[in-house]
Amino acid sequence: MSFWSDKQVVVTGGAGFLGQVVVAELQKHGCRRIVVPRSKEYDLCDKEAVVRLLNDAKPDMVVHLAAVVGGIGANRANPGKFFYENLMMGVQLMEQSRLFGVKKMVAIGTICAYPKFTPVPFKEENLWAGYPEETNAPYGLAKKMLLVQSQAYREQYGFNSIFLLPVNLYGPGDNFSPKSSHVIPALIKKCVDAGKNNEKTITVWGTGNATREFLYVDDAARGIVAAAEKYDKSEPVNLGAGFEISIKDLVGLIVELTGFKGDIVWDASKPDGQPRRQLDVTRAQKEFGFKAEMSFREGLKRTIDWYRKNEKTIVF
Repeated sequence: MSFWSDKQVVVTGGAGFLGQVVVAELQKHGCRRIVVPRSKEYDLCDKEAVVRLLNDAKPDMVVHLAAVVGGIGANRANPGKFFYENLMMGVQLMEQSRLFGVKKMVAIGTICAYPKFTPVPFKEENLWAGYPEETNAPYGLAKKMLLVQSQAYREQYGFNSIFLLPVNLYGPGDNFSPKSSHVIPALIKKCVDAGKNNEKTITVWGTGNATREFLYVDDAARGIVAAAEKYDKSEPVNLGAGFEISIKDLVGLIVELTGFKGDIVWDASKPDGQPRRQLDVTRAQKEFGFKAEMSFREGLKRTIDWYRKNEKTIVF
């Protein structure tokens, strides 16, 4: 009998971009009893709704993926919303899971929790060495409180919760909305749309000098499920691919793969966000054998192909 065959698992955010892939990964490992709560039925910011969810689902494990997220523009436009809703969802869910007797909670944090000027590669012990980058600090700090709560609850109550820090995700099914998408889907949409409309230029925020690391969504799901099964410690764990690419080079790669023939206009009046991002990924490999498998170029090709096939049906 597999570890998962007798587990009842709640996956918050299980209908989202990452959540759907995590649900599929759990099913692949033999998990047959998965509950995916929808926001119209259960408002996770509301205590009574969280209590009702746990009473309805009776989970052995909660995997908390639900989050209010977006790129730099969305973070700048909604700092209060991003702080409040992410904080309240996590705090309520962990507290009520503890009271309900849930055996394990997997809390998903964010790379935005790291200080703005973290030494590269980011090591988990550097999480508290400074304030996050300003444009996404409210979101990053709200998620970071899950780590504080997780460690405090393990110490006082013996509650088994873990905290994972995935780097920027991408892949088929990503959010391509111009108002809230992250950098990869935003660039893919710009290049594909410009090519179709015979536009001569696309505009990209910032200088192009900032660096990022990206993790293919299927790899992220594998890492989360592996940690859920095998990791039971209080220390946070990075989930990443272990590489760094500048935004300028990223744009060049997406331009090449989409076939866009025009020019790039850099809008340096817009923020770059965090100057550099690259994770130290040794702890994940050591603790539960996780290592990213998808090559970045191939992952981008698959994401571009998915957008081309589905762009007419995507609702923003």
